[in-house]
Amino acid sequence: MASELSPQEKVALIHVNLQEVLKPEIIEDIIVKQNRPLIVYWGTATTGRPHCGYFVPMVKLAHFLQAGCTVKVLLADIHGFLDALKAPIELVQFRAEYYKHVITSLLKAVGVPTHRLEFVLGSSYQLSAKYTMDLYRMTSAVTEHDAKKGGSEVVKQEENAKLSGLIYPLMQALDEEHLGVDAQFGGVDQRKIFALASEQLPKIGYKERAHLMNPMVPGLAGGKMSSSDPDSKIDLLDTPEAVRKKLKKAYAVAKEVDGNGILGFIEYVLLPVSALKRGGKAEFVVEGYGGEKSTTYDTIEKIKDDYKADMLTPQSIKASVATALNALLEPIQADFQGSPEFQEIEKKAYPPLETKKKEKKVKDKGSKYPGGAKAVEAQPDGHVEGPGKDQVNLANGAEEALKHLEVTS
Repeated sequence: MASELSPQEKVALIHVNLQEVLKPEIIEDIIVKQNRPLIVYWGTATTGRPHCGYFVPMVKLAHFLQAGCTVKVLLADIHGFLDALKAPIELVQFRAEYYKHVITSLLKAVGVPTHRLEFVLGSSYQLSAKYTMDLYRMTSAVTEHDAKKGGSEVVKQEENAKLSGLIYPLMQALDEEHLGVDAQFGGVDQRKIFALASEQLPKIGYKERAHLMNPMVPGLAGGKMSSSDPDSKIDLLDTPEAVRKKLKKAYAVAKEVDGNGILGFIEYVLLPVSALKRGGKAEFVVEGYGGEKSTTYDTIEKIKDDYKADMLTPQSIKASVATALNALLEPIQADFQGSPEFQEIEKKAYPPLETKKKEKKVKDKGSKYPGGAKAVEAQPDGHVEGPGKDQVNLANGAEEALKHLEVTS
């Protein structure tokens, strides 16, 4: 499809549904004037399990691929444990491999060929002498204040911040140079890191890149969709019943569109995915109830208007999203079930947590309760034997007994 698009159409497709683009003239120059593919990268720290929120960046990667771009996916394993050790070092390699399987399957599910997609493991070049020296050069140019500000919306913030959290944004900026890209793509929460890269890379002799930003789509609980919050996300391997259950509990106030994660998912995933599969024609079907006819929508504006007018209820929207999402997840789960390698790497990447059983503590009741001193037996000479003898045996003789009774002042 990319060969059928004019340079202007490619640029337009790249911009679809983005919230902001920094230095758009760089993109224009490469595609229109230089007439070559834009090289863009998207990075993901290999930490928590990928969830349905990952469909949002996948849709944009699909747009980039359709626009003829070369897309590099950075599996940022080192970043994973730099960010407050979110990914244990011993699991990083397995998680990176799991992410590779998942992302490939996600792109296949939205109907996009992946032959111009390249996966790069962060540690494959971030441990080199050249990268390390560049990182030292960055630390001599960037202040502690700017580094902390750069990562403030991405890196876990702590009162007594660790140095790893300050290195994180510097490395993300350097990745643009070492991956040899023209642009970096991410959520709008990455904006401060993107600004840091634009400002600091030229100081150490490297060119400025363009930056493309997706809006942040609300999670099912109303806030950011997060791997660490099970109520805010749907796992890619959740069963159809689990998907319906989670969507039933999702935050969606009648007639309110702001902060509505269900409508956000329709806008940034379901409508664009249907357009990718149907030759550019978007479609979302709201199922009818009690003999009513289903309604087909082709724009988010019309859906929002009907929702605000209470013509669409939270219940009808949730049920229809569940149907559409389960259809999207079906090929991903089929990939998983059909691949022993995929299944094995999932077990290694996210081993089940061991739940330790609480040991029942035996209460020491002493020897005074009825039957408590049965194990203690008096001997013919008057002394006692048994497990509790120290508690009942005062002494071997009068002299020693008197010592037990002495009171120290």
